[in-house]
Amino acid sequence: MATVFSHALVGAAIVSLFPKKYRTNKSYALAALSAVVPDFDYLGFISRIPYDSLWGHRGMTHSILFALLLAAVFAIWARNKNEKTYLGFFILFFLTTISHACLDACTNGGLGVAFYSPYNTLRYFFPWRPIQVSPMGLVFFSERGLMVLASEFYWIVIPCLVVFLSRGILNKKSKA
Repeated sequence: MATVFSHALVGAAIVSLFPKKYRTNKSYALAALSAVVPDFDYLGFISRIPYDSLWGHRGMTHSILFALLLAAVFAIWARNKNEKTYLGFFILFFLTTISHACLDACTNGGLGVAFYSPYNTLRYFFPWRPIQVSPMGLVFFSERGLMVLASEFYWIVIPCLVVFLSRGILNKKSKA
C-alpha cells in the first residue's frame, strides 16, 4: 500500500482539478478522507482476518463497488443544497476513493487489489508498479519506511505538486 499521507494528498489533488464550486475546504477534507478510508480494512488485518479474504486488506474496501457507495454518501454530505452539485461531488468522491486502489495496484508488494469485489475476489496489480509498498504498523518508522517515503515523493508528491501549481497558475490567469 502507499502511505496514508500520499493517499490523502492524491485526494486533495483530484479536488483541485474540479471547477471552483467543488473546491471547498469541506470537499478537500472529505476527499482526503475518502482516499484514506479504504485502508480502514487494516483493522481487520490486526484482528487476524486473512489477508486474502473478502474483508482482508485490499479486499472489499478497495473495490469499485465500495468506491461507488462511499462516493454516494460523501456526495450527500458535501453537496451544496442551493445548487445541483450532487452528481459532480459523486464523481469527485468516486475518483478520490478509487484512487486509493489504483495507487495500491501500482505498488511492488502485497497480494494485489480486489477491484471487482464482492463479485470477483481475484486480486490485481497494474503492469507498471513503481511505488514501494509501505510496511504496516510500527515497522513504518524504520529505514524501509524512509525508502517508501522517498519513492512516494518521486512518484506521488511531485506529480501532485505539479497539479496544485497548475491550478494556481490557471486561477491567476483567469483573474487577470
